[in-house]
Amino acid sequence: MSGQEAQAGAPGGGPPGPAGGGAGPDQGEAAGDETRKDGAAEESEERDQPQNAWSARRDLVDHSPRTMKIGARTSFAGGYVAGDQHGVSGGRVTGDVVMGSKKEIHHWSVPGLSAFPSASASGEIPRGTLDRLAGSFVADDDTVGALLDRLRRDRVLVLSGARFTGRRTAALMLLDRLGATPVHALDRDTTPGTLADRFTASDDEDDAGRARGYVLCDLVTRRGSALRETHLLAAGDRLAERDAYLVITVGSSAVLEDVPFVEWRPPAAADVLAAHLRAQADEPDVERLLGLPDVKEFLGRSHQLREVAAFAHTLGRYAAGRAAEREVADFSLAALENQVQEWFEADETAVHLRDKAFLIALAAFDDGPYALTAELSDLLYRFLQRTENPSRVPEVPVFGTHIGKRLQLARARRYEDDEHTEWGPVTQSKAAFTDERAALVLLREVWTGHPSARPALIEWLRRLADDGRPLVRTRAASTVAVLARTDLPSAMALVIEPWATSHLFRHRLVAVNALTLAHHIGTPNVPSVLDAWSGAGDRRLRWVAVRAYALIGPERPRQALAALRDAARELYRHFGDPDDFDRETARELAEAVELLLLSAASTEVLTELRAHLEDDRAVRDLALGGFVNACRRTEGDDRHGGPLVLDWYARAAAADDTTARGIAHLWREALGDQYWTRHALEVMRDWVLAADRSTTAEWALAALLPGLVTSAPEHQRLNHLLRTMPGTDGDPPPDVAARLLSTLPPR
Repeated sequence: MSGQEAQAGAPGGGPPGPAGGGAGPDQGEAAGDETRKDGAAEESEERDQPQNAWSARRDLVDHSPRTMKIGARTSFAGGYVAGDQHGVSGGRVTGDVVMGSKKEIHHWSVPGLSAFPSASASGEIPRGTLDRLAGSFVADDDTVGALLDRLRRDRVLVLSGARFTGRRTAALMLLDRLGATPVHALDRDTTPGTLADRFTASDDEDDAGRARGYVLCDLVTRRGSALRETHLLAAGDRLAERDAYLVITVGSSAVLEDVPFVEWRPPAAADVLAAHLRAQADEPDVERLLGLPDVKEFLGRSHQLREVAAFAHTLGRYAAGRAAEREVADFSLAALENQVQEWFEADETAVHLRDKAFLIALAAFDDGPYALTAELSDLLYRFLQRTENPSRVPEVPVFGTHIGKRLQLARARRYEDDEHTEWGPVTQSKAAFTDERAALVLLREVWTGHPSARPALIEWLRRLADDGRPLVRTRAASTVAVLARTDLPSAMALVIEPWATSHLFRHRLVAVNALTLAHHIGTPNVPSVLDAWSGAGDRRLRWVAVRAYALIGPERPRQALAALRDAARELYRHFGDPDDFDRETARELAEAVELLLLSAASTEVLTELRAHLEDDRAVRDLALGGFVNACRRTEGDDRHGGPLVLDWYARAAAADDTTARGIAHLWREALGDQYWTRHALEVMRDWVLAADRSTTAEWALAALLPGLVTSAPEHQRLNHLLRTMPGTDGDPPPDVAARLLSTLPPR
């Protein structure tokens, strides 16, 4: 086989292979499959397009969730750009802090939280409870004053707000400060139409024993049973007869018609915590407790006021020596776990199934576009309905819950930010949990705590993996990574392995990303999986292993390169048989080396490539193919950007680093190799054109070229290139070519 034939069989600078077509396994395997009857499957297959490893890695970096960021988007050379480290091993990994064994810790039955009756109870609020709440109540004096004036005038006040924002405590304190005691809690089953009837005096009740304050928490309203102004007027008349007052609390989704209400805004968590601590300890102890690192971290997590009150109780026990420091440190995560468990309780009156689907989707698409999250949450909702009742046709309301109410339930925030797309950054309305740990905790809870949801979740993830949007496919992978961290055997068998053995390229790519991100967040045994798959008989598994090695390799470059060399040698056993030679895997091997060369472990990778360059033909092609591919990459993937490897060489040469000599050595080998010389000369031409656009690139190339000439053939090859190469779009040779020609040493 001639060198030209070998080069023709290696488009894009990949390892040479037998002459013939360049179709990879995606196309070849699809052609050999039986004709599919399902039209959607045929369309899906037609849309399946292979993507090179460099572009696929860029999508992974762009769209991975904030808890799994594997590096900045900017392209890199030698592992560093502008001081930032890049590579799959960089970044913050939550690890066992969130993903470890779950602790069932419930903190809510403590003084201050369960001190007054639940909303469904009816009866007098004990005086001691009011006194205890008054000792830790925090509110703006002007706000309280305005509310008291309004309550005194109208006799009835409606406070609207989210759950656990302190609205119940506020209602009780307003009545207490007004002097409307004793205070009675009305049964939550009270309807708007029967509200006034609650204030009819009984025959055996004297003036001294009657309540003067009433609180109705979480009034239940619905379409057809709204709270109207007439209800409040009637209740106000009855209350005036008794010289009494009423405060009603409602949620943000309450159905109100012409009802004046006040939106209750919770006080700052730090103020509430300090007030609760002062009710338990002296001022010096309070200041010491507030200065603890764990306390500062807790306050930065946007916890609910009920959790703040419970945390204050734990801190009081800690100050008294009745609680360990570990309990204080673990409280924040335990509170989050309790919240997630509440969301997924069976009671549909608390959180509807559609809202549960939204919570799961938000966990998968945390920090992503809200519209996309809502769209795909409704898809999951249909799958969950089918699981609950297979005989029922799934229904999704066209117009549902308002975005603000949804995000309030999820304890999430909405904001505007840029989203990376294939057309460049696009400003989108995004949604994210206020606590970045929520996504990981929620997915773990659903997967392990509610196994009945697995069929719907798996079907949903498979649909996401087939989506045409890179963001959606990447988030499918990141979601499965969390499931694998929680339960690797199930995630492998139910999701990852079916993707890895799919005939569709994009499914296998999602498997690659899932394994990469799973390894990134501390899932054990992922390298063992890749080692086994790299030698598997199924070429699809080998492909997945090679792609994944390229992504996790920077943290274990020697092991990754050893596995890639073994895979290359196994591949070249069929080098002489065009039917058996796996051309796609050959290209993937070179692209894997390319990514490793342009990673944080670049120097170590370069050293390894030089050390094994002469081992055998397979290893030589692997090294040179990866090196030539890497030399093609430019800053920011811009067509006119500076070559990354050239910039790497310039920095190494300026520091008198041996890396510069290593780069020059691989250049000489690639230019002098019968299989790689044409590809290497094409890249060198691109570098000369880059030097024509940039003085910095010209100086770097002028420093490199003399080191590439150690023999007459090497001189002749570069001399001919610089004298005859065309400029951009077929123009004459650029002026820089003549200047660079003068840097070549005499023949």
